[in-house]
Amino acid sequence: LQTATLCILIKGLFSLSSGFSAEISVFVQTGASVQLDIQTQELPEFDDLSWKKNISENIVKYTSESKKEKRYSSYKDRMDFNNRTFSLTLKNMQKTDSGIYRAIAAAESDNNIVTYRVSVIDAVEAPVLTVNSNSSSPDPCNSTCNGSSNIIISFIYDSSSCSPEEVISSDNYILRLSCIGDSIMCNYSNQVSWKTDTKKVNELCTAKTEKHEEAPAFPPWVIFICLITLALAVIGFCIYKRKKGTEHPTTILFQ
Repeated sequence: LQTATLCILIKGLFSLSSGFSAEISVFVQTGASVQLDIQTQELPEFDDLSWKKNISENIVKYTSESKKEKRYSSYKDRMDFNNRTFSLTLKNMQKTDSGIYRAIAAAESDNNIVTYRVSVIDAVEAPVLTVNSNSSSPDPCNSTCNGSSNIIISFIYDSSSCSPEEVISSDNYILRLSCIGDSIMCNYSNQVSWKTDTKKVNELCTAKTEKHEEAPAFPPWVIFICLITLALAVIGFCIYKRKKGTEHPTTILFQ
């Protein structure tokens, strides 16, 4: 916020003294609205004041003499124009709305009042804290903090703490890992949003241990073969005893 304010103040000084307009970067979440302000209290005299996207796409034109505005089709149904402050509000922003927006005051010559570089980006998806079940480490807290843009932090919860870590992707998505008290937090953010997955230490660190306790001592197929073998042995023994009994009949003598 302080950096943005400083940029706006510097831009205001330049525009008042020399007509130079610095570019202001603005990030907007997909589907949200954005308000673009003139950023100066002392506008030069003008016949028309227009907001344009990029070089030639007109959004709205305000005529000083008639005090009327003309809205153009590109944003006609999703914009508001304030004819007192000359601010422009754009609604339901989509990625195709990213671009350079300018307020231009026209008299004998055009005067570029303010320039915005607007970037429309999606909100981040929620990160995920998981136990690394594929790890060869015996430590049950060998885990991962995973963001949706293929950035991952692997960590081990050691006794009562973990080392804070931060990873920044090439497109400025930030993944942060931190531990506070008995909680482990995985935070994922970009310029317009942030989400966090928080788990208690005992919830995360016992997951792998429980999985090992539940695992059988022998694979199911070994147990199945043993049972079949035992059943065949019992059946074979019974058949053998029956045959042996028929070969030696009992003789009964009557006196």
